[in-house]
Amino acid sequence: MGLEQGSVENLVIMTGVLPNHNFWRGKNVLLTGHTGFKGSWLSLWLTEMGAHVAGLSLPPVTEPSLYSKLPEPSNSYIEDIRDRSALLKIGEAGSPDIILHLAAQALVRASYDDPVGTFSTNVLGTVNLLEYTRCLPSARVVVVVTTDKVYQNLEHPFPYRENDTLGGHDPYSASKAACELVVASYRESFLKGAGVAVATARAGNVIGGGDWAADRLLPDAVRAWSFQKPLLVRRPEARRPWQHVLEPLSAYLVLAERLWETPQLAGSYNFGPVSHEAASVRQVIEIARSAYGEGEVIYGDSADGPHEAGWLALETAKARHSLGVMPRWTLEQAITRTMTWYRDLANGADAHDLCKAEISEYEAAA
Repeated sequence: MGLEQGSVENLVIMTGVLPNHNFWRGKNVLLTGHTGFKGSWLSLWLTEMGAHVAGLSLPPVTEPSLYSKLPEPSNSYIEDIRDRSALLKIGEAGSPDIILHLAAQALVRASYDDPVGTFSTNVLGTVNLLEYTRCLPSARVVVVVTTDKVYQNLEHPFPYRENDTLGGHDPYSASKAACELVVASYRESFLKGAGVAVATARAGNVIGGGDWAADRLLPDAVRAWSFQKPLLVRRPEARRPWQHVLEPLSAYLVLAERLWETPQLAGSYNFGPVSHEAASVRQVIEIARSAYGEGEVIYGDSADGPHEAGWLALETAKARHSLGVMPRWTLEQAITRTMTWYRDLANGADAHDLCKAEISEYEAAA
């Protein structure tokens, strides 16, 4: 396995750690963005571990949505995080111990259509959440999810580290970089002194069953191929750090656990595939087409549409060494599982059962 001298530290890093069910049992958790793709998976996982989940989010933005196919959290608030008064309603659900902030406008191309909404949701929404946290004597941990796109992307073939320069060409990336600055300011100015450990999580491109968002690669593929239509791929040579949705969600949960135990670990963390690993859109689609069993693809020439980064990779050494987090599924496994999830759903399987089984299989993976 490549371990050096049987080191226990290396053993932990090589096998990776998982969320601790005993830790989460009975915890009061505020989850923003719980109606979204990642939020729906995370709400289910937390509930399965025995956490008391209060969710705050806008209604699902897609039809169908994974949220509508899963049990609601114990307290669900359909509110706009840009409205500070909306957060006060959560007090009815009890004071949260841990806050997981996923609510966001999360699409690059949509940010060109609505830059004001993107900045107000991703920046002001985070300000509102952190202001709310300042008033919570119960809160001990906050994990704010941003993106791998927070870095000033120089299009070089080297992975970005947590201390690299922040930036953003498109409104989405810039809004998330600004969100990072907001979090750092609140951490140093207010929350660290109040005993609240705050971290940001920068995850790579996420795939998995239950995502029906527009302008996302595998959902677009499923939509096209299910109707026997060709999939048009704009930028087939663009490279990204792809990962199954359960990889970053597991990392967020482990990060929250570590912050609870060791607040000094507060800061920013990259989560993604093994360092330096990035795959092209073309590679992902060819694996997906093989797993799906059919599908026509038309590859574009990368000239159409607004600017999008051509190369992006993350250095994840900090997460491995400080948290013991590393991926459990390969890219091929992640893609195959994603396409199988959609195919099984189309054949009559229950989404709740599919998600529960996937979580169990992830936890059992070595």
